[in-house]
Amino acid sequence: MRRMGFPAVVLCGIVALAVTRAADGSSAPSFVKSTIDNHDIVIFSKSYCPYCRRAKSVFKSLNETPHVVELDLREDGDEIQEALQGLVGRRTVPQVFVGGKHIGGSDDTVEAHESGRLETIINGIRKSELR
Repeated sequence: MRRMGFPAVVLCGIVALAVTRAADGSSAPSFVKSTIDNHDIVIFSKSYCPYCRRAKSVFKSLNETPHVVELDLREDGDEIQEALQGLVGRRTVPQVFVGGKHIGGSDDTVEAHESGRLETIINGIRKSELR
């Protein structure tokens, strides 16, 4: 039996890393823009972050399913985070977008929910989808 040049573990790691990159090979700024443009609700998050969990729980309480991009699970997570900083002026997570509008981070999302502004934005998206 001939031995392969790379251990299987390394090959699996390479494949796993390749899968976590943007599928179309786009740059981080274009990935961020297309993700925001193609989903009603987007949360750029890190899987271990309690503030991100808090923002996600707001949408769960509204029976909404956001498109979540877990930056810590992506090879290009740092580049996406840099692109977000260029777009919104913050590098922190979560960064929440609803209907293409930047809502902000965890505190901003909770405040928008408590004030009713978040539901107003979501309802506006749903009404426009019916047209």
